[in-house]
Amino acid sequence: MARILIADDHDIVRRGVRDLLAERSEWEICAEARNGTEAVELTGQLKPDVAILDLSLPDINGILATRQIRKLSPDTEVLVFTMHENEHLIHEVLAAGARGYLVKSSAVGELTRAIDQLLQHKPYLSPTIAEAVLDGHLQLEPKKRTSPSLYNQLSDREIQIVQLLSQGLTSKRIGTSLGISVKTVETHRANIMRKLSVGSIAELVRYAIRNNLVIP
Repeated sequence: MARILIADDHDIVRRGVRDLLAERSEWEICAEARNGTEAVELTGQLKPDVAILDLSLPDINGILATRQIRKLSPDTEVLVFTMHENEHLIHEVLAAGARGYLVKSSAVGELTRAIDQLLQHKPYLSPTIAEAVLDGHLQLEPKKRTSPSLYNQLSDREIQIVQLLSQGLTSKRIGTSLGISVKTVETHRANIMRKLSVGSIAELVRYAIRNNLVIP
């Protein structure tokens, strides 16, 4: 019995995916998560065979969740199931350790094909995505192909704080959410702004969205 976790903040999407996968008797939905933190925690506890993640998850986005899932449960294959087709975003997802990328506009049967492939530890990209990734890679200048990702320049905690700041949370609310002091949050925030050379929260949020640290 293959065990599958579904993470999406939209109830209707989770329900639709669950109902579709329920048609396969050899698959079991072992857990559902509404945000990135839940997805990571449940994966660490349950070690599913496949984790299906949206990218635009609250708390921590799908890229950061993928990185943490791969650390906690290396045998869990991650399938990103999203509306986003941004080429640079796809590269970030693959670099984080996901081996599947599927857009939500795909045909219904493509989701089950993707899971079948991942259960065999084989990668799966939507055909249109695979073509876009290859074309984009060939067109990139060599310097840009090797430029460092912001996901490698910032720590996981710093990335999470950037996402919470983008949601309009104050330092106090962020501290309460993460179980750390306001002073620690402000230290992280100062370090982030120094690393990214930005001078205000508004500038930080714009920069983060532009560079896929925050995924709308």
